[in-house]
Amino acid sequence: MAEKIVSPGVFTNEIDQSFLPAAIADIGAVVIGPTVKGPALVPTIVTSYSDFQAKFGDTFSSGSTSLQYLTSHAAEQYLKNSDTLTVVRILEGSYAGATATVPTSSLSGVGYTGTAFTLTTLADGAIMNNSDTTARTNNILLSGSKHNIRWEVNTINKDKGTFTLMIRRGDDSIKRKQTLETFTGVGLDPNTNNYIGKVVGTQYNSIATDENGKPFLKLVGDYANRSKHVRVSNINDTIDYLDENGNVRKNEFTASYLPSSGSGSSNGGFTGGENGYAGFNSQGSIDTGSDGAGSGEYLFYEKITSTNMQGFNLTADAKGKSSYEEALDLLSNQDEYDINLVLAPGVISAEHPAIASKIIDMCEGRGDCFAILDPVLHSKNVIDATDEAEGRNSNYAAVYWPWIKIPDSQYAGTQRWVPPSVVLGGIFAFNDKVAHPWFAPAGLNRGGIDVAIQAERKLTQNDRDVLYDSNVNPIATFPGQGVTVFGQKTLQKKASALDRINVRRLLIKVKKFIASSSRFLVFEQNTAATRRRFLGIANPFLEQVQAQSGLSAFRVVMDESNNTPDTIDRNQLIGQLYLQPTRTAEFIVLDFTIQPTGASFPE
Repeated sequence: MAEKIVSPGVFTNEIDQSFLPAAIADIGAVVIGPTVKGPALVPTIVTSYSDFQAKFGDTFSSGSTSLQYLTSHAAEQYLKNSDTLTVVRILEGSYAGATATVPTSSLSGVGYTGTAFTLTTLADGAIMNNSDTTARTNNILLSGSKHNIRWEVNTINKDKGTFTLMIRRGDDSIKRKQTLETFTGVGLDPNTNNYIGKVVGTQYNSIATDENGKPFLKLVGDYANRSKHVRVSNINDTIDYLDENGNVRKNEFTASYLPSSGSGSSNGGFTGGENGYAGFNSQGSIDTGSDGAGSGEYLFYEKITSTNMQGFNLTADAKGKSSYEEALDLLSNQDEYDINLVLAPGVISAEHPAIASKIIDMCEGRGDCFAILDPVLHSKNVIDATDEAEGRNSNYAAVYWPWIKIPDSQYAGTQRWVPPSVVLGGIFAFNDKVAHPWFAPAGLNRGGIDVAIQAERKLTQNDRDVLYDSNVNPIATFPGQGVTVFGQKTLQKKASALDRINVRRLLIKVKKFIASSSRFLVFEQNTAATRRRFLGIANPFLEQVQAQSGLSAFRVVMDESNNTPDTIDRNQLIGQLYLQPTRTAEFIVLDFTIQPTGASFPE
């Protein structure tokens, strides 16, 4: 509008109310725990179970036994109904990826062989080791497996200074190559676009410590990783390999600086991967005799103990405990890691109380995610479960009982006893898929555990009453309807709307949306127009939540009443949201009245 109006006329003004904030990206759970392979302590997003298997593996052999970590089972169940899962791999103690040196050809006349470049696996651990200096039939690596890799160089062009690098599966042969990645026409000249550092990548994450002693991920290296399996280092750069006429600079370089053709003396294998824990053998598998039990299964499923959880020691001063603590410290950064659910299958609240407490503290500190915890070990009873739950008080976490038996999808006919959190992530994902987070992830409609063969205990109504009264969500068994989650209480002791999971998750959803959308208003002018922009974002979203049965009523206030001149002078923009969550029908009371013949029914 014109700033000065003197004579009559028509004055126009544009009011743009079409601003639409970017939608919140898909938000999923995080699962924390040991895996067969993968980068340690680096939160990594997977989009399907096959993606999880490629990055973190699934099964491995331990002596004569083949097993999966509970992390793998939980990821499989969750990814049946979701396409976003963050995975944080735990490794006990120090760890490192495996490396392979790619040699150069001999320099003419001097008989010198150097290093063209070094490859390092992005995955950590001894399971990546497969270096084999013995020439075996068809170049098979003795320690090659589907979980590790090997390299090969071919198609060397000395006139152009290029070659092809192949990354193959560790258990293939020269006659049946299983190529995972191929980088064609790469070179060692950093001034070209096909420089191997740029094409493959040189970056990796290192754990650093801030001024408060908290860990954070520090990115090291110049070029982003394009390979899913390796990074490059120690590159023998040949700057300006070709002159202005496209010819090799014979006086300065020789084509022998290029890598030699083939897979080197180690047949393309890698070495130096490290777990840093004596409980693993040289291939990264559990040492089944390390606890004296003589059975790999003893370390995993129903025989978890306070000192041995899937091969890890989680007692007070153990390195396994510190690895979980580091992972949780990293995840506490909500600006970098967007999650709404936390799973740590294998961590038992009664046996590993410090880690369970830190999980709850992390969720409460972030204020935007919810934890599913397992209260007690296998073979415990109702009182054990209720005693553990009564010792905690938080509306950012829930516990379930009893354990359940599920089939192992990787081994036909094999069944495993697993803690409830292994499958509860899948129940939450299914609930969100067919309904919304503010619906209860429980009951016959959304709480059926289809994968369950049986529950450890068939609960009576009295059992369920005792459990629910102590904020333990029962896993019930109904004839003809199977194993079902039949509770949705948080661990909050005080009776309020937030003692229910659906209400807490409603608040998480609303807070995430409002916070994400409001970032667009930071550093904008603190005017009535800016406040209207906020209302134009918040009200339509909450109206949608209300229409989808999440809210009974709501009101958003952001005007002069809560944005006074003093508030504006402090550079603050204040908004208040009043919400009435829709309650669930958990207790259905039906009165059956028997009347005599001839009596009239009430209308």
